[in-house]
Amino acid sequence: MDSQRLDLDLHRLELRFASSRLVEPRAVARIAHSIERCGQVVPCIVVAVSGRADGEPLVLIDGYRRVAALRRLGRDTASVEQWTCDLTDALLGLLARTQNRPFASIEEALLIRELVQDQGLSQHDLARRCGRDVSWVSRRLQLLSGLPDAALTAIRNGRLSSWSASRIVVPLARANAEHADQLLTALADAPLSTRELRCWFEHYQKAFHSARDHMVNRPRLFIDALRETGEQRVGERLRDGPEGECAADLRSIEAILARLRKRVAALRPLPPMLIGAVPRLRTAVDALINEIQRDGAHDPDRDP
Repeated sequence: MDSQRLDLDLHRLELRFASSRLVEPRAVARIAHSIERCGQVVPCIVVAVSGRADGEPLVLIDGYRRVAALRRLGRDTASVEQWTCDLTDALLGLLARTQNRPFASIEEALLIRELVQDQGLSQHDLARRCGRDVSWVSRRLQLLSGLPDAALTAIRNGRLSSWSASRIVVPLARANAEHADQLLTALADAPLSTRELRCWFEHYQKAFHSARDHMVNRPRLFIDALRETGEQRVGERLRDGPEGECAADLRSIEAILARLRKRVAALRPLPPMLIGAVPRLRTAVDALINEIQRDGAHDPDRDP
């Protein structure tokens, strides 16, 4: 693609596609440190919108992190590479480039939506012109399907991961849009990590409706309470020792057997799979009883 290299005042850059880039302060800090040591090695990509006179802003296609780093350093100019093509070809060229930093899937999806909705490209034409297949274009667009605007804003600002958005927020929004909005509002004030949010969603799916209302409004409180309960159980296991764990397991076995007796009583005639399980169950129970009785017959106060 024909281009020319020049230094451009930052105020002449039109940040039209800033909403399609993720805000990552750590990456900006690393770039700023690199620029301060070595100067701006990689130029930003810009294009001129046809019909504009010289001196008018140029649309920034790639380099939003570099511009943020330059502003952080108090610089007034940026090294840019001006492509001599229209806006559509510039965006397609950006998607086709692989030598620069990889774009997040959500960033690619936003660029593709720009090309399809605002630039009027079909998915087939877009795939052909950026060297991809149609299924790749379709999968990227599906990332935005059902994604609330609040979730997209949270992703851009680094408060929500793309994984959490697609695996948690989108399914939740489809099932209960009000709960999805309440969750995103709560996460804006008290964000959760991806691991914490996945744990929260696993419990949400098993919770009663009355409990879900509290969970979406106070996800941080729920996770903190869950962690505290887990720590308390660890403390109890440490206090009771292995003999306490064994006693708890025996109580669990007794409870399971009592529950099974009630269920079996309602099954008439008994299915073959249950009858076939009896020998295995008898063997396992007899082995446990024999082990306990054998050790119990010995001196309980002997040296361990």
